[in-house]
Amino acid sequence: MQELFTIGHSNHSLERFLELLGPQNISAIVDVRSDPYSRYQPQYNKNALEQSLKDANIKYIFLGRELGARRGEESCYIDGQVRFDLIAELPVFCAGLDLVLWELDRHRVALMCAEAEPLNCHRTILICRRLKKIRPDLRITHILGDGATESAEQAEQRLVHLHNLQPGLFGEPTLETDLIEKAYDLQAAKIAFRKAPSAS
Repeated sequence: MQELFTIGHSNHSLERFLELLGPQNISAIVDVRSDPYSRYQPQYNKNALEQSLKDANIKYIFLGRELGARRGEESCYIDGQVRFDLIAELPVFCAGLDLVLWELDRHRVALMCAEAEPLNCHRTILICRRLKKIRPDLRITHILGDGATESAEQAEQRLVHLHNLQPGLFGEPTLETDLIEKAYDLQAAKIAFRKAPSAS
């Protein structure tokens, strides 16, 4: 069974970031940030990070254009907020998912974004959700900031709890799979990028 990891660089030092990757033997990082730059954590700027990972014998792959959450396509926005379900239908996004799956045949891959909390990041709410639909047998593991790991299934249970969803109450779905899907939708609406209102 193939396994995909995810990680948020957060405000970790580069040394700490590499320490978090070590126990999982990560050999490739797929950067899914739309803008691969950090004003406050310059060690995660694209060129600097790529070189640091190369020095650590870890492949760096930038897929922000394909898999990023801040889109240039106007068709992905409704009332100024990006919609993850619309991103998921883009051919370029689907091509990005295919690239991730292709790399999984060759490397121990971790999707990387900035957010420490998996549930607050599109790497989980958009990308991993879609990957599980394409490849239901794919094992997904989130690397947390303290070095602990969380399975996709554990994260989904936290997501359902976060939104206080219970089977059959107040018109909620009765199947656990439906509860999980609703929780994903609610979280997507909560975290998805909103454009700043234009000045009139």
